[in-house]
Formats: sequence, structure tokens, C-alpha cells
Amino acid sequence: MTRRAAAPGTVLIAGASGYVGTLVLDGVAALASGVRCMTRRPERLLSPLPKNVEVVAGDVLDAASLTTALAGIDTALYLVHGLSSGAAFTEVELQGARNFAAAARAAGVQHIVYLGALSQPAGKETSAHIFSRHAVGEALRNSGVPVTEFRASVIIGSGSMPFEVVRALVERLPVMVTPRWVRNSFQPLAESDLRAYLLHALTEFPANSAVYEIGGAEATDYRQLMREYGRQRRLRRLMLPVPFVTPRLSSLWLGLVTPAHFRVGRRIVDSASHPSVVRDRSALVRFPEIHPVGLTDSVRQALDSELQQLWDDIAVWPAGQMGTASYRSFKRGACYVEQHMARLDHSPESVFRTVAEIGGDNGWYWGDWLWRIRGALDRAVGGPGLRRSSGAKPGLRTEGQQLDFWHVEQFVPGVRMRLRADMRLPGQAWLELSASGTGDGKSILTQTAVFNSRGVGGMLYWNALLPLHRLVFSRMFARLAERSAYVVPSA
Repeated sequence: MTRRAAAPGTVLIAGASGYVGTLVLDGVAALASGVRCMTRRPERLLSPLPKNVEVVAGDVLDAASLTTALAGIDTALYLVHGLSSGAAFTEVELQGARNFAAAARAAGVQHIVYLGALSQPAGKETSAHIFSRHAVGEALRNSGVPVTEFRASVIIGSGSMPFEVVRALVERLPVMVTPRWVRNSFQPLAESDLRAYLLHALTEFPANSAVYEIGGAEATDYRQLMREYGRQRRLRRLMLPVPFVTPRLSSLWLGLVTPAHFRVGRRIVDSASHPSVVRDRSALVRFPEIHPVGLTDSVRQALDSELQQLWDDIAVWPAGQMGTASYRSFKRGACYVEQHMARLDHSPESVFRTVAEIGGDNGWYWGDWLWRIRGALDRAVGGPGLRRSSGAKPGLRTEGQQLDFWHVEQFVPGVRMRLRADMRLPGQAWLELSASGTGDGKSILTQTAVFNSRGVGGMLYWNALLPLHRLVFSRMFARLAERSAYVVPSA
């Protein structure tokens, strides 16, 4: 029997700085009276956080830290794994789970929600990763605290290691050899559906433990996943099936192509050698509100939400980082980002009038001759070119309006103008200019250039032109800021 609750009380997220932890954090904060995020690296949790969220340093291998982290907790969300711990990751995961289980029982925790791994059919040899995930679930249940364990296969979302490995392979390799294991069936789950399952489980205090297998609307394999990713990214890839490449050889080859994911990638390859599809469909009965989507929708959602999350993170940077930096450059997924900001003496409304006048007859404030050359090159390869005859009037911008070889994708008067490039590029490019208030009648001007590269051509294009881009955009930004008493933030 299940005793339902209106709210999960106070929730601990163990492993809060990981992919799934950050995915569910806002949703948990909306449900719970209070949220405690436990992580070994508190600095990895991006601010600002919801007001009812606190962050504590904790490690499942440090029993003393768990006593503090679990004090006063009603529900615990266990999202810890040790896949990057080397050959002994199974022992590391199991010891951490035992420590956590003992501390949860001692603290009076009423419910543990755990994300495990979906297994292959009974009777087949298991991978070390699957064995470890199941052993962790058993260790948590041995605490006597009711445990809701979800067993999922591949999660489709930006930050999910299997998805990132697929992204790296498809983006970088026009021709791929596909060993036999890439044709084994698995049932991928969209990150939005995973989030829904975890949040629904938090809204009750069950009397007994339960295990649920969760997956998307259809089974597939890595070959089809790579093809679907390539199709949505407009990347044509040749796949050559070979029967003789073992999982171990595949993992070594993977290390050459995706070195950042090598250690976790080896576990992914080991697990992919076994089918992992949903056979117990009780999750669909137990959580009828959730209707998992299929592969095509999962990949589309992942790519769309990744880009939206990037813009959301860009929007909060001035408030969170002003005073410590005036420039940053980073890569997120397939997107390269270059961002400048400055504190200005005028109001946001005044600053934005200068922003809205850029382009068209006013030019781009610096290096306008370079923009004209870029337009001529674009026209030579079949693009629209500079289009100065568009009739765009300074300061009069509307969404959808053509502006040289850009068009206005978003225009919020007095706040933000986002331009998307119409040029022929191996990817998509945006330029965003925004003005935000500081509360004292002054403002922060922010300029952001984003390039969503596509394939090897996109990476080569960005890196080849990076010195010129940095020169043009930094000078353009400085000239734009000069119109309003430019002041560099103090370090």
C-alpha cells in the first residue's frame, strides 16, 4: 500500500552537481519545502539557486559528512555513481551505497528514490556497470527505508554520457565502423520523461520498496541513434558494419576520438554489449500521467532544450559574475560562445537606444569594411550577402526584420536584441546585445556571439576564424560601449 503525500517534505539530492541532479533541481525545489544539495564539489552548482535550496559538501565515502547532510531529511534522491573511479568502481559504488543506507536509516529518512540501470534479459552475462547499479539498489533497500528504484537505459539529453559520446562520434567522423554491439537493442528515454518519473516518485511516501523499468516509446540501437542525431543535425554519415571489433577494442578506439569521455565511455560500451529494453511495463500503470516519447522526439527535445538552456544561462551571467570578469569564452555541446560585458554610466533604456541603432546605414561601429568583405564572400558562395538595400532604419527593429546578413530573431525594447545569421555557414550563428539595470540608475551592456557548429567543417571554421572574430567583436563592443562612458569591471 502506498501512502500519498501532498509534498515530499525536505529533500536531499545526493549527487546534485551531476547531470541528473541539475536536471531535476528546479522541479524538486518547486515540490519540496526545502532542498539540500549534497555534492563533493559545491562550486559546480551554478547560481542563482532557488531560495529554498541549500548546498552542503558531502561524499558517500565519508560517513561523517552523511550524518550532517541527512539530518532532518524526509526524502532522499540518490543520484551518485562511481563510473569514473577506475577499475574498482564497483567496490566504490557499493561502499558508498552502504554508507548512505546506514546514515539514511539513522536519520529517519522516509523514502529513497534511486536511479539505476536497465538490465538485459535474465540468464545472460551482465556487465560490471549493470551489476554495480543493481547491487547499489539492493544495498539501499537493505537499509529498511522504502526505496523506489528506476532502471533506465540510455538517457537522451545534453550532458548524458551516452548522448555525448554519440554526439562526439557523429560530429567528428564522416565515416564510422560499427561493431556488432551497436546493433544490440536498448530503449532510450528522453530526459524530460526521466525528470517526470523522478519528480512523480517524490510526491509520495511508499510503505514498501519497488523497482520500475522505464524507457521511451520504442526500442532502437546505437546505429539508429547515431543516424537520427545525424539527420537532425544535417550530417550525412557512412557506417560500415564490421563483426570483429570487440567491446574492449571499441573502447580504446573511443578514447582516441572522444578522450574526454574515455573512462565512462568504456563502461557505456561494456553495457551496450547487452540488450536493455523494458520488459516489466508496470511503470506505465503506476505513473499513468507520463507518456514517454520516441527516439525522434527525444533527440529533437535534447537539441532544442540544450540551446534554450544555453540562452538561459547566458541571460543570468551579468548578474552572477559582474565584478569578477568582463569576458568569457566557452563551449557547450556543439556551441562556441564568446561574451563581453561592461558596466555603463547610463540607464539601460539609454544604452539600448545605441544597441538598436547598430547595422544598416549605421554600420557595425568598427571594421565596417571587414563586414562588407564578409558579405561579398557570402554572396560569392550563394548566400544573401550584406543586403544594405534592405531599408532597415536605425533604431526601428522588429522581430523577423532583415538586417544586413542577419535577421532579428528576438527584440525586447530596452532589454535585448538577438540576431541570427542568414549567411551560408557550417552551423548557425547568433549575435545578442542586451542592457540590464544595476539598481542604481546604471547598466550592464552584454554582447554574446554564439556559433552552433555542425560537424568537422563547423569546428574548423570556428577555430580558423577565431582570431579575426575576437578582434572584430572586441573592437565593436568597445566602440559600442564608448558611447556610454565605458568602465571595465574591477577584478
